[in-house]
Amino acid sequence: MSAQPQTELSPQISPDLRRTTTYLTGHNEEGKAKVHSARPAAWKAFDEGTMGFNQIYTNSFPSNLNDDADVKFHEQIISSGNLGLATRNGVVCRMVDFGPQYECMMHRTKSLDFGIIVEGEVEMKLDDGSTTLMKRGDVAVQRATMHAWRNPSTTNWARMVFVLQDTKPLFVNGEKFGEDYGRGTEGLPPSGNDEE
Repeated sequence: MSAQPQTELSPQISPDLRRTTTYLTGHNEEGKAKVHSARPAAWKAFDEGTMGFNQIYTNSFPSNLNDDADVKFHEQIISSGNLGLATRNGVVCRMVDFGPQYECMMHRTKSLDFGIIVEGEVEMKLDDGSTTLMKRGDVAVQRATMHAWRNPSTTNWARMVFVLQDTKPLFVNGEKFGEDYGRGTEGLPPSGNDEE
């Protein structure tokens, strides 16, 4: 498996999962809530279209919601092409589609990750050799661990939503554990949050 991105964005990667839209809220001049914008998914394909990312939202802590500064930040970081899996002093929300039998590389981010199964089933593989089958509605809380994801279906796509939050450096028995994308990830930028 390699994480070689394809450069084009498309409205859909998987042939059998629903198209999605992100709705950003905001305020009108009277201070009432409104829908700021509706944004159809923009997918970036990886591994010859067998896995895809939809970058839903990213921001820094604490987020500045004044004058749409957060929206401008998100748009700038997405258009720069420099967003890694996580981001320094911030949060990333992304949707990921996995094709049948797709398995990503074993990797670690310096982040606290919430991975929610939205469609299908996904195996969570850890570097201790364990495999946990997760079903729709299950949630993984990844605490800067080495892990991989695998869609066990031979016919159906699977979908997860991830929220990744930057963390302080992690030490286990005095050894520092930082970001490790594993093999075959050329073209995937580092998160930039490992410099402490």
